[in-house]
Amino acid sequence: MLSLSAQTEVRQVGELPDRVWETSGLLYHKGKLITHNDSGNSAQLFEIDTLTMFVTRSVSISNAENIDWEDLAQDEEYFYIADFGNNVGIRQNLKVYRVSKNLYDSVDTISADEIGFAYEDQTDFTNTGNSDWDAEALFALDDQLIILTKQWQTNNTVAYAIPKIPGNHTARRMDSFPINGLVTSASYNAQTEKLYVLGYSSILGSFVYRISGATTEAIFGGTVENIDITIGFSQTEGITFVGDNEYLVSSERFVDEARGIELPSLLYSFSTSDAELTPTDPEATTDFVLYRQFGSNELQFQLVTDQPVLGWAIFDSTGRRIHYLSEDLFENETIDVATLHPAIYYFSLYLGNGTLSRAFAVD
Repeated sequence: MLSLSAQTEVRQVGELPDRVWETSGLLYHKGKLITHNDSGNSAQLFEIDTLTMFVTRSVSISNAENIDWEDLAQDEEYFYIADFGNNVGIRQNLKVYRVSKNLYDSVDTISADEIGFAYEDQTDFTNTGNSDWDAEALFALDDQLIILTKQWQTNNTVAYAIPKIPGNHTARRMDSFPINGLVTSASYNAQTEKLYVLGYSSILGSFVYRISGATTEAIFGGTVENIDITIGFSQTEGITFVGDNEYLVSSERFVDEARGIELPSLLYSFSTSDAELTPTDPEATTDFVLYRQFGSNELQFQLVTDQPVLGWAIFDSTGRRIHYLSEDLFENETIDVATLHPAIYYFSLYLGNGTLSRAFAVD
C-alpha cells in the first residue's frame, strides 16, 4: 500500500569535510558517524564529528579495493561495505566486504571477508549506457543482506537478497517497487522495524520512502510511504538512523560547470515519530528510564540490562553531538545539563548490542 505522509522538516547539520566530499555510504556506531567515498577512492572508512564536522579517525581495509563503494550496513557483529556500483551493467565482480565491529573498534588497519554475488536474472553484460543493473543501497534484515537496485532506465528499484556469509552467492530476486527515481541508500532500524530508502530524481529532487512490514520474502509487501522532505536539490547519497526517531542524510558535492551549478557536500538530519512512547509514558520500556526532576539541572537515567554500557552522548535537534562520554557506566547515572540552552535534545546510551535513545527538553 502506498500513502503520502505530511511534510517532514529537514535540518542542515553542516558541510562535510573535503576528505569525504564524495560521501556515499553512511552509518552510526557508538556515537560516531561513519562514511566512505565513492568509486576510485581509497579503501577507507572515515569517522566524522558531527559537532565540528572534522574527520577524527580513518580506518583502512587492507585487503579491499574501492572499485565502486556505494553504501554501508550493519548488524550486531559486522559492518557491510557495498562494492557493487555498476552504472553500465558490465561488472561481474560484485561484492560486499564484511568487517568485524570488534576489530574496527580496536585498530586502524583491518582486513575484511568477501561476500561475492551475481544477480540470478542478469544474463546480458553488454555496455549499453546507464543500466538497470546498477545498485547503491544495502541493508541487513535478519540473516540476509538486501540490495536495492538503482535503475537508470526504468526509475524503479528491485530488491535482491544474499546471505551474510563469505563466499560466492546468487542474489535472489525478491520484489520491486515503482519508486520513480534513483535509489542511493537504505537504512533499516531493527528497533522500530522501519526501513528508510533514500534517493533523488533526474533533476536532483531528493526523496525518502518509509517502509513498514519488510520481510526477507517481500520488502515492499507492507506499507510504503513517501516522506515529503524539504532538502531540495541535492545529490543525496547516504542515510542512517541515530536513534529510534532521528536520521542523518549525507549529500555528495555536485558540480555542473556548463550550467554554473555547484552544490556542497552536506549533512542533514530529520526526526520521525516511529517510536511513539515517551520517557514519561507509564507504558514505556522498563529497561531504560530517562527523567529530570522539575527545576533540576540534573538529567538522570535508570537502566536494567545484562549488556555492557559503553558510553553516552547528547545531541541537539540538528543531529550535532553536544556531549559524549565513552567509558563504563553504572546503571544509575546523573548528568549535569545546566549549560544547555532551552531546546529539545536527544540522549543516547551505547550498549554492547545496540543503542537506546530518548528525547528530553531543557526550558
